[in-house]
Amino acid sequence: MATSKDYISFITEQLSALGDIKVRQMMGEYIIYFRGKIAAYVCDNRLLVKLVPAAEKYLPGARHEPPYDGAKNMLLVEEFDNPDFLTGLFEAIYDELPAPKPKKKK
Repeated sequence: MATSKDYISFITEQLSALGDIKVRQMMGEYIIYFRGKIAAYVCDNRLLVKLVPAAEKYLPGARHEPPYDGAKNMLLVEEFDNPDFLTGLFEAIYDELPAPKPKKKK
């Protein structure tokens, strides 16, 4: 089941206060970039953030789930209808997110 347009629109609206959010569609699912770093995936109408220590601290007891078969586990965000909570989560994890990989030269 692919993520619905309504769900991804709702999630991006919740994160709009952060400003530097970009969403990229990949095969019916979405990757959320925060200040140029991959912060989360939206797959099957689920919001999953990168599994970094700050995320585990911010989301104690959150379920670990892969966004798709064969992927590494991420943390399932169940409180996605509170914009203050979500923006706080993204701010908390930013410094621990991996830097983007350099683009290959042609």
